[in-house]
Amino acid sequence: MSKQNPLLEAFKQTNYQVAGNGKRNVQVLKDAFAEVDGEFESDMYGKGKVIEEFQTKIAEFLGKETAVFFPSGTMAQQIALRIWCDEKGLKKVAYHPLCHLEIHEEDGLKELHHIEPVLLADKNRVIELKDVVDLDQEIACLLLELPQREIGGVLPDYDTLVSISSYCREKGIKLDLDGARLFEILPYYQKTAAEVCALFDSVYVSFYKGIGGIAGAILVGDKDFIEKSKVWKRRHGGDLISLYPYIVSSDYYFDRRIPKMEQYYEEAKELAAFYNQCDSVQTKPLVPVSNMFHVHFDVAKGALEPILIEIYKETSVGLTGYLQETDENSCSYEVSIGDQYEKVPKEKLAKVFELLREKVSKK
Repeated sequence: MSKQNPLLEAFKQTNYQVAGNGKRNVQVLKDAFAEVDGEFESDMYGKGKVIEEFQTKIAEFLGKETAVFFPSGTMAQQIALRIWCDEKGLKKVAYHPLCHLEIHEEDGLKELHHIEPVLLADKNRVIELKDVVDLDQEIACLLLELPQREIGGVLPDYDTLVSISSYCREKGIKLDLDGARLFEILPYYQKTAAEVCALFDSVYVSFYKGIGGIAGAILVGDKDFIEKSKVWKRRHGGDLISLYPYIVSSDYYFDRRIPKMEQYYEEAKELAAFYNQCDSVQTKPLVPVSNMFHVHFDVAKGALEPILIEIYKETSVGLTGYLQETDENSCSYEVSIGDQYEKVPKEKLAKVFELLREKVSKK
């Protein structure tokens, strides 16, 4: 077993893992292409049947006029904000302090587009209408991330979204949705994707998170917006000669997993309840609002790792392959439910949490 990361190695050796859609290996691509005709033509620089039909399919699903496929969501999001800033002649946008653009993109929005972000709301909660109304400076665009991943995948209530959308339209502020996990929140809101997207001027969705494709994203909006995004896609180097491996896998897993989002949501609530029965353990949110949540332990990372490794060896069920230290006496990790959860025998899952309660209570 690796001395560098014994928890990860123990996790990999389990027969069952409670989270995710399975290993990200070449089989994911092989399965997607299993029934694809070898003579099927690829796309070429953003044109061709395979890319155009998928773009149309997703635009219709999201209730928008048109769409463009991108190799990454990072590229799509930055381009969306750039277009809205150019349209207004104001290079200033607002988003949450823990927005992906702010903490995971090496200041790409600032360095590549010279756009100034305004950080809105306290980092430990979602953006509310009052935060938007109380803005003391003009912005071209407001970005909302649904769910707010870095604080456990929490969501504002739907009426708040409607109010923010109405206010932005009244004030001439464009509203952009970071919908990397849009499909996963629809069961909680009990809304269609089109109903949610109707509140926004532009929307980005991902195909490798809950959908489980290889990579790729789609940006949707009106025709003028999407035509401008295609120009910026070329400028960003996103017009690869062919993107069909991403598109075919996205389409394949989209069809198979969209109908399962309600199941993933119910399973996430079930799993969170198991965690919350343990002393010194709590999920955030307490009751999940999507297929994802964070698990927080009032146990030091160094003390919890050997406990989990013991449980993995005894049950062959893996909970996580990593722990993130929050302070010297606590740690956490993220859970996203997918196809794997239903494969775990219920008696084994019960045993895992029986052991977890027993071992954590002794710490």
